[in-house]
Amino acid sequence: MRTIVLLILAVLMPAGPAWAQADERTVFASVVDKRDAPVSGLSASEFIVRENDMAREVLRASPATGPLQIALLVDTSQAIEDHLLDIRNALGAFFKQMGGRNEIALIGFGERPTTLVDLTKDVARLQKGIGAVFARQGSGTYLLDAIVETADAFRRRETARPHIIVFAARGPEFSERHHQTVIEALQESGATLHTLMLNRPGVGLNSREEQELQLAVANGTSQSGGRREDLLTAMALDERLRSIGNELEHQYQVTYARPRTLIPPKSLEVSVKRPGVTVRARRWPAQTPESRPTRP
Repeated sequence: MRTIVLLILAVLMPAGPAWAQADERTVFASVVDKRDAPVSGLSASEFIVRENDMAREVLRASPATGPLQIALLVDTSQAIEDHLLDIRNALGAFFKQMGGRNEIALIGFGERPTTLVDLTKDVARLQKGIGAVFARQGSGTYLLDAIVETADAFRRRETARPHIIVFAARGPEFSERHHQTVIEALQESGATLHTLMLNRPGVGLNSREEQELQLAVANGTSQSGGRREDLLTAMALDERLRSIGNELEHQYQVTYARPRTLIPPKSLEVSVKRPGVTVRARRWPAQTPESRPTRP
């Protein structure tokens, strides 16, 4: 009888304490060479994942095949007046490249954030929305407001692979937001921020709004795993958008094991053993529903 009881207990009791068990977590990672061209053919054994500087077991690594959700935030302030043709041409080429299989939204942020085309795979609808991109006379930008509102919309939709791509002509910024608010919105939504900023001579850090913008761009892109580039001319926008699109369509989906703990990790680092390449991935671990803050 005693033997039977012991056998039953052995079956019912877990093999170890709850914190010793592991859950699977997924992170999307871009791996590019010195020319920002995607690097293919990497296996799980070549990836290194660390949380709180502790190595995690990489279970799988494969090309990411799910559709992307891309919010393209475009400057529509007076600052784009001389660059409108280049911007429209670049948008048209990007929609042809990425539309049809990925969801794309077009949002302007001159005067105030305005959705010109909501998330859609319809290339014709996106192309039609380009006509709504024009310079609003006498206006500045509300870029930080646009990033936060877009990130919040992604969070509410519970999108799987959200990205925010920004083009700004560096007109005056009027958003009254602290840069940390932008970082928190990106983290809560899981969105990756990419910025393409036109390098205009004479634009300095003279205002608090401009200082907060620069901090949000620097920290938001690096911590979310995105790209930050300064453009010397708007004519470079076409090539840079194509490059970002090519990178995103060749990401890896990396799955790793995380031990169950009462306190979730605060940092994430993804790298590869192959030399001479750059890895871009978010630096904050994926949040569980229990750990995710509630925002209105």
